[in-house]
Amino acid sequence: MEKVLITGEVPEHAQKMLESAGLNVDVFTGEKLIEKATLMERSQDASFLITPLSTKVDAEVIDHAPKLKLIANFGAGFNNIDTDYAKSKGIMVTNTPFVSTVSTAEVTVGLIISLTHRIPEGDHLMRTTGFNGWAPLFFLGHELSNKVLGIIGMGQIGQAVAERMKAFGVHILYTQHHRLSLQRENELGAEYVEMDKLIESSDIISLHLPLSDKTHHMISANEFKHMKKNAILINAARGPIIDEDALLSALLNHEIAGAALDVYENEPVVADGFKKLKNVVLTPHIGNATFEARNAMAEIVASNVVASLQNKEPKYIVNGVQTRA
Repeated sequence: MEKVLITGEVPEHAQKMLESAGLNVDVFTGEKLIEKATLMERSQDASFLITPLSTKVDAEVIDHAPKLKLIANFGAGFNNIDTDYAKSKGIMVTNTPFVSTVSTAEVTVGLIISLTHRIPEGDHLMRTTGFNGWAPLFFLGHELSNKVLGIIGMGQIGQAVAERMKAFGVHILYTQHHRLSLQRENELGAEYVEMDKLIESSDIISLHLPLSDKTHHMISANEFKHMKKNAILINAARGPIIDEDALLSALLNHEIAGAALDVYENEPVVADGFKKLKNVVLTPHIGNATFEARNAMAEIVASNVVASLQNKEPKYIVNGVQTRA
């Protein structure tokens, strides 16, 4: 009986699918994230590995799992896995794209509204000192109507954000390597611009692109210096896209007006400086934390493991390895 190691608890139906396929299912159920030593020990006899984005699967881990055929990442990203080294060992790596789109887009819109209307700040006020009653100049925020939203990365999630934000009457700018079709731009009400113009023109900047060598610290001191003083920055993509030291400096020096972060450069650690600022909204990487998204992700990883077990081609292979005959 071949073994699949799941390095963190996932929706129950995924485990049932794997057991029904005749697999020996080993699930790590610790309260904290699985440690590397434990991962190497429990994966050494595993043919399949299901792992969330929070688990790093590097060359050393892969070398300790000589039977490994497939690493099924529970997430759309896969920067936690050494995909090139896995490929050199003939190990397939898959991810779970698309099913997180709606949830992450909704969270992004929620972060934008929360920050512009100061909702978390107001909630904290009411739970602590309270207020003296309605007053004309008390606790003012900003409307979204007629503001400029700049979206960096107009993939599935970026487009879903644009679709939703269009209803608020914002003007949408976007930038990425490949321009959308004119028809799609018209549907979204979005204008393609170069990065510099987006940075300089946007009241709200939202990041929706993967982490890579090219996008690491894409938003740093130079970008903050060219943003509007009233600009806010939203990140529900990947933490290291932003140079957090530069962001904290920009906030403290009032170079920009605020930030809302769902992901962090040194996740799960959040820099203490951000926790002290009222104009920063912090959430614990909940972009796709919905029953709907996580159930769909569980379906994909389990189906991919079963397909590999049956010498069929899994979906969403990210490192170009083909099924072994």
